[in-house]
Amino acid sequence: MTAEPALGTHRLRAAAATAAARTACEGGSRWIDTSPNYGAAAVHRDLRPVLEEFPAVRVATKTGFYTRAQGQEAVEAGILPAGLAEARHSLDPGFLDWQTRRSTTDLGRADIVFVHNPETVGHGDRDRLHTEIRAAFAVLEDLAGAGLIGGYGVATWSGFTEDAFTIPELCTLAREAGGPGHHLAAVQQPVSLVMAHPITRALDGRGPLVQARSAGLLTFASAPLHGGELLDLVTPELVEFIRPNTSPAMACLLAAGSCPSLDVLLVSASTPDHWNTAVAALDDPLTETELRKVLDVLAPR
Repeated sequence: MTAEPALGTHRLRAAAATAAARTACEGGSRWIDTSPNYGAAAVHRDLRPVLEEFPAVRVATKTGFYTRAQGQEAVEAGILPAGLAEARHSLDPGFLDWQTRRSTTDLGRADIVFVHNPETVGHGDRDRLHTEIRAAFAVLEDLAGAGLIGGYGVATWSGFTEDAFTIPELCTLAREAGGPGHHLAAVQQPVSLVMAHPITRALDGRGPLVQARSAGLLTFASAPLHGGELLDLVTPELVEFIRPNTSPAMACLLAAGSCPSLDVLLVSASTPDHWNTAVAALDDPLTETELRKVLDVLAPR
């Protein structure tokens, strides 16, 4: 089983977000992933008309990172202390509540709100980090209980690989914040031929993706092309080995999307051709045996 493609807006210019979202929704995307700091804070507002046009499409956004202008607004509103407008990231509970409420207003709804790269705080102090994550979860539990958001999760770049937290620990923190009926619903992490550790572990039946699936959480993969860098790194021989007669983009997306226990693969498809490429790439996944052979080719000798 392969992951389903969905639109990720991280790499999209604000001016392109509306057209890209409409293309993805018309092409069958069931999710759009975004953040209030994407596109100089303009992407949320640009997405709302499309989300209203496609009410069945779900939207995931994030909380934690902010633009300088958003930070200044939060300082002026008394939400953040003076001087933190430039910090660009905060897990302060009052700020997370304020930012998430603004996001739901801008988007019209939020089915999942990811705590964005929580490993940014704590500086290696796991106890402090877990205390902050629990407090963030408590804020999002209140918002979910009030019907303002559908649920929440954690979107991380390095939290799992740096052992900042594990899936069982996140589930424990969610239960402590929201009880047995907590609203922890999803996790997101990078999965690609560069960030291949999640694939290796999932193939062995372990790791955060497998644990998340077992816990009933949706699993999202970000950066399957590693910010576009993979397209210059893969050789024609590797592309042919992954799947004959495909493009570098299709081969890289296919490898990431074939990862076991992965539900959603986020692609920054800015044009209909890009979206159709993603859909075609994920139409026929690699078998686990084929995927292991690809990783063996990439393994250091």
